[in-house]
Amino acid sequence: MRKNGKECMILFSACHGDLIDVGFFVCFDSFLSLLTIMPTRILLTLWRLLHTRQFIRPSAAELCDFACFVVLACAVTLLEGTDISLIYHMIRGQGTIKLYVVYNVLEIFDKLCQSFGGDVLQTLFNSAEGLANCTEENMRFWIWRFISDQALAMAATNILIAITLSTCIVAHNNALLALLVSNNFAEIKSNVFKRFSKDNIHSLVYADSIERFHISAFLLFVLAQNILEAEGPWFESFLFNALLVFVCEMLIDIIKHSFLAKFNDIMPIAYSEFLEDLCKQTLNMQTENGKKNLTFVPLAPACVVIRVLTPVFAARLPCTPLPWRLFWILLLSGMTYVMLASLKVMIGMGLQRHATWYVKRCQKRKHHLHFD
Repeated sequence: MRKNGKECMILFSACHGDLIDVGFFVCFDSFLSLLTIMPTRILLTLWRLLHTRQFIRPSAAELCDFACFVVLACAVTLLEGTDISLIYHMIRGQGTIKLYVVYNVLEIFDKLCQSFGGDVLQTLFNSAEGLANCTEENMRFWIWRFISDQALAMAATNILIAITLSTCIVAHNNALLALLVSNNFAEIKSNVFKRFSKDNIHSLVYADSIERFHISAFLLFVLAQNILEAEGPWFESFLFNALLVFVCEMLIDIIKHSFLAKFNDIMPIAYSEFLEDLCKQTLNMQTENGKKNLTFVPLAPACVVIRVLTPVFAARLPCTPLPWRLFWILLLSGMTYVMLASLKVMIGMGLQRHATWYVKRCQKRKHHLHFD
């Protein structure tokens, strides 16, 4: 029996909201893996090399970990020499119209560089796999290819960081809150009147999930800057602005995909299929016909978050002699690591349980449809 318009809208909102939420937590899980699992694997690898006291060619996974760590360390070091306050006040002094143009240009370059950055990292991982499995005759070629791909990945990541940081700084100005909201409505105009295929909408949903995670990173940047620089009561204003941004983002995504589904004859069940593919990706299951995967590169947001949170932690350190200061640094670092690792485990377990339940539900539904 065909569903009426109201039932279709309810089903669409439920499927779309669940899909965006799961995509957000997949990005968050990848972000936490970069900050917790990757350093642990690197320390274990170094311990194994020191314990054996002989050179053992690293595996492809170990080379990928070292490559990502080098990119992360170099990018954070570069950001540490950047005066965020100076850049912020330079941008804040510009006119509103000029900032509107700058923000849109940054947003476009951010989307382009995200796609390019993902391809660069995939090339680096392919070079790591080739170096790990090559013969002695081809060792020099693969070493030079790995080094060149590493340099390209560092350059691409630094460009991404510059764009992400600039976008964060622009978003920090509370007077430009209307700019963020107006850009959301401009997003509707740029999408709903175009013809999209089902695969294009699939990619667009994944892009919305990544965008929501980036907004969360921007808000964390704003929170850190307010902790360091704001005077007077500011927390209530921050919560109101953050809630306004998230509510606008959710409403715009629902409206955008509602019209896209209507104009392109996409049934709400398609979003359920997208969610099933994402759940299979979470469970490392093969999807049918090689469907799209959510590709998220957490290096740039991780670098920015580390850069803005480091002064917050430093400001909370007690003024004690150097040995005690080092002790407090190690203690706070250890506590932060334990909290992030615990959060990573909880999110990972939640994603696994939800993905398993949803895939089984979809299989039962398909079985009943086939039986009918």
